[in-house]
Amino acid sequence: MSLERKDKDKKDNILGTEKISRLLVKFAVPGIVSMVVNALYNIIDQIFIGQGVGYLGNGATTVVFPMTSFAMAFSLLFGDGAAAMFSLRLGENKREDAAKSCLAGITGFVIGGLLIAIGYLLFFPRLCHIFGATEAILPYAIEYGTIITCGLPFFAICAGGSSLIRADGNPRYNMIGLFSGTVINLVCDPLFIFVFHWGVKGAALATILGQFVNAMLNVYYFIHKMSNVELTLALWKKSFSFIPKVARLGVSSFITQMSMVVAIAVRNNILVQYGLNSKYGPDIPITTLGITMKVFAIIISIVIGLSAGAQPIFGYNYGSGRYGRVKECFRLVAVLSTAICILAFLIAQLRPMAVISIFGSESELYNEFAVKCMRIFLMLIPTAGVQIMSGIFFQSLGYPVQASILSLSKQILFQIPATIAIPIFIGVEGVLWAGPVSDILALLLTVILLLIYWRRIFERK
Repeated sequence: MSLERKDKDKKDNILGTEKISRLLVKFAVPGIVSMVVNALYNIIDQIFIGQGVGYLGNGATTVVFPMTSFAMAFSLLFGDGAAAMFSLRLGENKREDAAKSCLAGITGFVIGGLLIAIGYLLFFPRLCHIFGATEAILPYAIEYGTIITCGLPFFAICAGGSSLIRADGNPRYNMIGLFSGTVINLVCDPLFIFVFHWGVKGAALATILGQFVNAMLNVYYFIHKMSNVELTLALWKKSFSFIPKVARLGVSSFITQMSMVVAIAVRNNILVQYGLNSKYGPDIPITTLGITMKVFAIIISIVIGLSAGAQPIFGYNYGSGRYGRVKECFRLVAVLSTAICILAFLIAQLRPMAVISIFGSESELYNEFAVKCMRIFLMLIPTAGVQIMSGIFFQSLGYPVQASILSLSKQILFQIPATIAIPIFIGVEGVLWAGPVSDILALLLTVILLLIYWRRIFERK
């Protein structure tokens, strides 16, 4: 038996015999770290802008965020799709096809990043209005977003490349790249904002500098450190036919990301529309809810990292008929995810200003609405853990339709209609109540799907 085969058997044996809690530590911690670092990448600018520029600068990051999320969607379309095909072809021992799929993904997300950047630069002011920029926020959004747009090709290489590096079996290198970019952003933000007094422009420059370093580390990996295949110019010329195949495999990630873009666009515009007729005005609501969503993203990143770490445990034990271990892992991940979300709930309810003040403290009206955002929008965040991990659970066991329904339900099926409908009756605060309404409806749908499919999933064939 070859050494490679022995190593595989040993890994499989661990997945089937090791204590579930130890397996979760082994597989989930790297995923959690990567997800949290990626979320912090987005939040660092807001912290320093809030302290050095003010809430209108933070409003600009809220307006620009869905545009970067749109670019992320295309990066994951090709990055996640290429990673899936790369793994499949390696498993079939078709190394040349694996290399072609990798090169097709790189071609897709690099060209996608360039085209999106060009399109944004041509129509940027109009796009800012589409995503909710007010007259006061617009100058900051243009100044910040134009520079961010110039870095989108680097951002695409960071986002799409991360999936391929993990698929090649080197999550540690991926973490190094993410950490490097985040540390550079963290160091340069205060330098550019407080020392050089470059305002939101400085924050944007710090961001794209971090993205450039991360992107160059990814490029170096593709050229010199790929462990399973060699990427050559000759293979690249043959890889173009793989681009549509790669995109088909990545469409689930694309749809999930795009649902967030649509939800943010709707929410921002509703906040501006109803904020105009409230004592808060349009700028405070869009800024403070944007901060709340960034904080919420950190919590969700932990839950997703934990659930993603459970994927191989779910899949291996289900495939080998060890259903008791699958159920045990489900229960443990559900408990841990809920505990994380309960902790976030307690902070949001008991110490909201401790979080808000990190991003700067403005007027009494600003603080008043910011506290409402934290307390109302995150009121039912303890339900989010089970809803998110259940989607990954279904995906791990080969139920993609159910997984997709859960992935899209909260934002598309529930949150957008609630965001449009509730403010009709109670004004701008109705946007905040759309959060707990969509949370409870998404949880009910999750429970219904689990009750319907739980017995079928574990029914021996």
